[in-house]
Amino acid sequence: MRHALPLDALGKLALRLSVAGLLLPHGVHKLLEPDSLTHIGNSLSDRGLPSVLAYGVLVGEIVAPLMALVGWRSRLAGVLMVVNLTAAVALMHMGEITRVKADGGWALELQGAWLLGALALALLGSGRLAWRPD
Repeated sequence: MRHALPLDALGKLALRLSVAGLLLPHGVHKLLEPDSLTHIGNSLSDRGLPSVLAYGVLVGEIVAPLMALVGWRSRLAGVLMVVNLTAAVALMHMGEITRVKADGGWALELQGAWLLGALALALLGSGRLAWRPD
């Protein structure tokens, strides 16, 4: 059976919308709440890294999700989100990496789902339903 639109194109669109659409509000919140960037900067400083790197979260949680949402350089957007999410886990959530919640779920299930979704986007690309398919 032929489909007018291949299902893989719809699947890649769903991937872009879910990962980027759910990550973007977190970046907007950080942009609107400067204390969150200060907190990230302090965490970086505590590890001997320049606090200015905290602004990289705006690339990983605003710029990259917007790129993915419209389908422009989606593979690069996926890589940027993977780097951002890996840094977030390393800086803020390392103590939760082996923790299980009371309901049996992994403490980092949200971050894990974003990270694997962003990795899938980096590997698969945008699909046909994009501004600039890659």
